Amino acid sequence: MNAPMFDDTTSYSLLKTLEDNPSLSQRDLAKRLGVSLGKVNFCLKALIEKGCLKVANFRNSENKLAYAYLLTPQGVEHKALMTVEFLKIKTQEYERLRAEIAELKRESKQVKEVIHG
Repeated sequence: MNAPMFDDTTSYSLLKTLEDNPSLSQRDLAKRLGVSLGKVNFCLKALIEKGCLKVANFRNSENKLAYAYLLTPQGVEHKALMTVEFLKIKTQEYERLRAEIAELKRESKQVKEVIHG
């Protein structure tokens, strides 16, 4: 099953990474996020269209034209809202895992009692 090209996790990760590292290349972003270069390119274009990012040109040390991806005020707000939503989701995941671990510990204890009498 193919992951959608534009998803909240990738968008959030891009905004979070670019907030501190606006001059990372698309290739570097892809490596850091563990996604394809094509997905990074697609998501960056979508975030620019949504008004969350703006692109600034600059010359880098190798005298080539490079880009900086800067969060707009709307991008900062969008990232903040996503942070709250991701926190809710991750907290729910954590609670489910905690309950599952507690159940596995109970089962493990019962197995040990059966084996060791």
